[in-house]
Amino acid sequence: MFSSNHEPANIKEVFCSVQGEGPYVGMRQAFVRFSGCNLNCSYCDTNFGNPGTCDYERVEGSGISEKVPNPVSIEKLESMLQPFKKLHSVSLTGGEPLLHADFIEKLNISAPLYLESNMTLPEQARKLRKNVAYVAGDFKLPEAIRDICPETREVHVENTIECFRLLKKSSSRDCFCKIVIGKNTNSDTVIMAAEAIATCVSCIVLQPETPLGSAVRTPGFTQASVQTILKLQKTLLELTDTRIIPQTHRMWGCL
Repeated sequence: MFSSNHEPANIKEVFCSVQGEGPYVGMRQAFVRFSGCNLNCSYCDTNFGNPGTCDYERVEGSGISEKVPNPVSIEKLESMLQPFKKLHSVSLTGGEPLLHADFIEKLNISAPLYLESNMTLPEQARKLRKNVAYVAGDFKLPEAIRDICPETREVHVENTIECFRLLKKSSSRDCFCKIVIGKNTNSDTVIMAAEAIATCVSCIVLQPETPLGSAVRTPGFTQASVQTILKLQKTLLELTDTRIIPQTHRMWGCL
């Protein structure tokens, strides 16, 4: 399931754009999207399957991609990232990048590493405590995960909390938590999750499920939903800095 120390990794795409979520919105980043995920979330908008080749957009925003054969070696990925300059960081995303922790641990690039993770693989997270400068950690609420059985819900939550403890904010690393809020989200579950990880993070981001185009006016995004999120923010501000930030890249259409 996990990469060994010397194995290449299956990568879906490599490109340069700006971060569209969380407190670092607008920061220039190179993105490395790994294939594969260990979860099946109801709101997932990413195709993380392995297509056999990696789409490499050498010139940012051009829409022109080269096909690089998978799997990609560490040396090949390092060379692919070379053309991208003035970066805030390199976003390791997916899928789930912690599935490739051994590969990431060996990367040698000058830009800081920005890990975007579902935070459910603590043994893999432990390997990267000295490697990542930014952690954008999701707290995947159990009710949002397809096919999760009641027996595994408690383990899922425990693993998530442990990942936040392992990769918590420090003098050399920022860590924040992102929680996706949909019309069926249980506010009590969100509050319990926030209470468990509040001391590990610099802030909590409540991320409304972000519609596209005319879908903005669908019933799921009425005033009642806005009121729910504002009420949640007010409650969570008792614990830590809490912000409401939608997926801005979906509004702009840049990713």
